Amino acid sequence: MSEKRRDNRNRILRNGESQNADGRYVYKYYDILHKPHFLYSWRLEPTDKLPAGKRKDLSLREKIRQVQKDLIDGIDIQGGDMTVLELVKKYIATKTGVKSTTEAGYKTVVNILEKEAFASQPIKKIRHSDAKLFLIKLQKEDKRSYSSIHSIRGVLRPAFAMAVEDDYIRKNPFDFELAKVIVNDSVTREAITRDQQRKFLTFVKGDTHYSKYYDGMYILFNTGMRISEFVGLTVNDLDMKNKTIHIDHQLQRRGDGTKYIESTKTNAGTRVLPMEDDVYACFQRILENRKAPVEEPVIDGYSGFLFLDKEKLPMVAMHWEHYFDHAVKKYNRIYKEELPKITPHVCRHTYCSNRAKSGMNPKTLQYLMGHSEISVTMDTYTHLGLQDAWEELQRLQLQFSQKELGLKVVKTA
Repeated sequence: MSEKRRDNRNRILRNGESQNADGRYVYKYYDILHKPHFLYSWRLEPTDKLPAGKRKDLSLREKIRQVQKDLIDGIDIQGGDMTVLELVKKYIATKTGVKSTTEAGYKTVVNILEKEAFASQPIKKIRHSDAKLFLIKLQKEDKRSYSSIHSIRGVLRPAFAMAVEDDYIRKNPFDFELAKVIVNDSVTREAITRDQQRKFLTFVKGDTHYSKYYDGMYILFNTGMRISEFVGLTVNDLDMKNKTIHIDHQLQRRGDGTKYIESTKTNAGTRVLPMEDDVYACFQRILENRKAPVEEPVIDGYSGFLFLDKEKLPMVAMHWEHYFDHAVKKYNRIYKEELPKITPHVCRHTYCSNRAKSGMNPKTLQYLMGHSEISVTMDTYTHLGLQDAWEELQRLQLQFSQKELGLKVVKTA
């Protein structure tokens, strides 16, 4: 019978275990592909004293138990050595057919991660606390905004979910609620009040410079269109006979200034909007005042854009954002009254809020807004306040009283 191997403390070593001359323990094992791997530790058992000057680490037998459990559960140990950055790039490679805006977002995240030490770590070593501390560091030290961190985590979370599915790791370290880890310091794009909307539009209509943008601004406030859908409108998208607006695409602009057409943000974004009489009148004036250029600009097969800039090229979101910003600043200078920041998206949110306050059916409003989920539409109601609650209670009380008296119910806005 062969003599059992022992360590320098005369303890029996198990199969695969050994001890080097310098006292460090080694364990040799084979993965599912029969490729050899080695584990190292200065301690055999958790209760062993760590030699002076050595970094704290798991004992050899703790590491062995982890590896054996991974092998039994079919975890790809070699895959766990992949770095965070390598994992993210692999995940992005699986996302084919994405929109240009999404692709640009992926590139931004990769550029950020390439500069972070966190991204060079093996994914098997990332724990929940590591993931949280990384996001906290992005906000506190790097001063990145909540929306930027939300986008970064929006790539890391599904990338790690893919690693779990591929049996590289057991758990997703980014599977937590972001708002409970970092402060949401993003500015909420609130709807403005009806009075503020009235004051702003009245000012724009009467201003010698900004009056030329009145019809477009009025349409944005009263249709709920996304600005990319609005600037993408062509003459062919308007059915003036049936008073409808056909939305099935949007006009976008890349960082290098090139413009392109892509499908609506979601499938629900493809819709036909009815024109109310005041919106119809705005479109009618726009068509009448539109001076067709000598050569119509064509972008990805689309031509006849309603709104052209000084160079006779289609306007993009940036143009209208500037018009709104400058008009608000001029109003505030003249009237010494602080209108809040107004953007095309604020117009969209205001439209949704106004329709919600008027009692529009949420499903109808969801369709008009082009929301893919009713929850997005219902979030509008979170901005209603005490005055809105009083008005709703009074409306319901009036309807109840009319029914009790046998009168015809008069619906109030």
